[in-house]
Amino acid sequence: MQIATIGALALYAFVMSITPGPNNMLLANAGLVFGFRSTIPQIVGIPTGVISQILLVAAGLSSLFAQFPSIQLALKVAGTFYLLWLALKLWKADALAQSPNATPISFSQALLFQFINPKSWLIALTAVSAFLQPEQAVVPQLLIICLAFALIGTPCMAVWSAMGSALRRHLSSPTSLRRANRTLAALASATCLMFWL
Repeated sequence: MQIATIGALALYAFVMSITPGPNNMLLANAGLVFGFRSTIPQIVGIPTGVISQILLVAAGLSSLFAQFPSIQLALKVAGTFYLLWLALKLWKADALAQSPNATPISFSQALLFQFINPKSWLIALTAVSAFLQPEQAVVPQLLIICLAFALIGTPCMAVWSAMGSALRRHLSSPTSLRRANRTLAALASATCLMFWL
């Protein structure tokens, strides 16, 4: 893979990882409710899920999507309902944060969410189609693509959690915390629209 291609890949990984979307809204809220350290499994789970999708797309899953468009529709519907369910949990997060049963999203939950997150599928499909050169050895190229999303995506995820955690320190009253939680829950719900554009 040429240096110019690696540079373009790095820019793509940065833009897709840092811009608002379902993952980043959930991370900001988790940072707000649970603090930064508690969100580390979620931060690591997201790029791990994206990398898994990249490998699956490179292995031929993209042709299955092309042959059966209904699979993509099912993913959109499932992703929408799951995100709305999570947004409802976030809406109630001020009460949950004080409950002993309240837990942030785990590594495996974050990883599995990517499989119903249309933005993550878009990232994987675009990364493979745009940056994988068929005339070159596939495995080294896939390694570079996966490393780009691990090394660039993970810090981008951490930024969103850190922003939520920083906001937590400035919200001293239960009312202000509730407002912040509900604002982030509304933004997470609004990101469902991007599934259908």
